[in-house]
Amino acid sequence: MLVLAAAFADARGAHGLAFDALLGAIPFAAVSALAGFGDYLERREDAVLGLQALLWALALALLVVSCAARSPDAQTHALPPLGASALAACLGVLGIKVCVAVAPYLRRVAVAAAKP
Repeated sequence: MLVLAAAFADARGAHGLAFDALLGAIPFAAVSALAGFGDYLERREDAVLGLQALLWALALALLVVSCAARSPDAQTHALPPLGASALAACLGVLGIKVCVAVAPYLRRVAVAAAKP
């Protein structure tokens, strides 16, 4: 939710608010990445858990890059291209995470609907 709020704030020109939202999202992404990696270590045979953990780590790295590009030390009162690109990539990674998480449920619905 914080990443979406940051994207919305960037679209409205409130880059400082977007920086704060991204900065707040980093601890949540870090905890989620660690929890996802722990789940993968418990059940190594599940490749989806490994992919989810990897995507969390990638999202965390993109959040850190976006925050670093927007840092107050490098503030130019405009959105840096690296910050915008990292945020867009992070949104893409989170979208892929949603697709990976929903795919097993869609397969179950398709198989259940196909049985007579």
